[in-house]
Amino acid sequence: MESAEEEEMLGQDSEEDSELSDDELQEAFAKGLLKPGMNVLVDKPKKFVNNLEGLKQCLAGFRKELPWVERLDMTNLPAEDVISKAEGKVPSAANGDVNADDDFQREMFFYRQAQATVLDALPLLNKHGIATKRPDDYFAEMAKSDQHMQKIRKKLISKQLILEKSEKAKKLREQRKFGKKVQIEVIQKRQKEKKAMMTSVKKYQKGMTDKLDFLEGDKKKGKDSAQGPKNAANKKGLNAKRKYKDQRFGFGGKKSGKKWNTKESHNDVSSFRAKVANAKGGKGGKKGGKGGKQNKRPGKSVRKKMKSRS
Repeated sequence: MESAEEEEMLGQDSEEDSELSDDELQEAFAKGLLKPGMNVLVDKPKKFVNNLEGLKQCLAGFRKELPWVERLDMTNLPAEDVISKAEGKVPSAANGDVNADDDFQREMFFYRQAQATVLDALPLLNKHGIATKRPDDYFAEMAKSDQHMQKIRKKLISKQLILEKSEKAKKLREQRKFGKKVQIEVIQKRQKEKKAMMTSVKKYQKGMTDKLDFLEGDKKKGKDSAQGPKNAANKKGLNAKRKYKDQRFGFGGKKSGKKWNTKESHNDVSSFRAKVANAKGGKGGKKGGKGGKQNKRPGKSVRKKMKSRS
């Protein structure tokens, strides 16, 4: 019974000649109908068909006896290389001698072939009455409409305006920063002048100075600035501080070992002063006329008595 059922199912499959779905295969596997070795792939020999009549019919369908004006096909060799011939060089490669790996040679071959095609095609076109030059009053239709080009123009103008605005804004920001900086400098200068004037007024009130030059203000500054170059011209030469530094540090070069003693400097005692070496008294004190004693300042009470006497 089982073998009969299998034959019936296989017969139905061969008649229908359709593939089984996954569900059907699962059901057949569950029933035990599928066994190893039942389905064997057989490679059928390929049949080569040489249908000459069909090929001839297709060729006849492709081949249409049309005039050259409808076909506009040209088959020709490249034009003669006039430049190399004029320069006396070896003529370039012919039709079958082109090196495919040489880009320049290949492109030149295409260029000369197109040149030869143009030279052969122009007389044929003129012979058949086909115009090869555009008339003076010919207006070709653009690939894009005028509305589209106007939109593009508006976009470009808007971008340019945005860039100009951003540049103007940058310049304004820089000017504001510079203006604020100048304003701060002016305010600081005024505050400094005011402070200097207040200190000079206080000095005048306390009797520390008798000059009233601070009342002149800018006039004095103008005079000083005018007299500045003259004073600078009068003060020629190096000042004492600069001379001392040059004497101490020199003008560059080696400085180490300059104060080391040598045999000559050790034996030289010409700069030795016995009075200076054996002098008594503290450092920095003013020495008196006799005995080298310091002049002491009188006490507070003594100074008051002296003031009351005067």
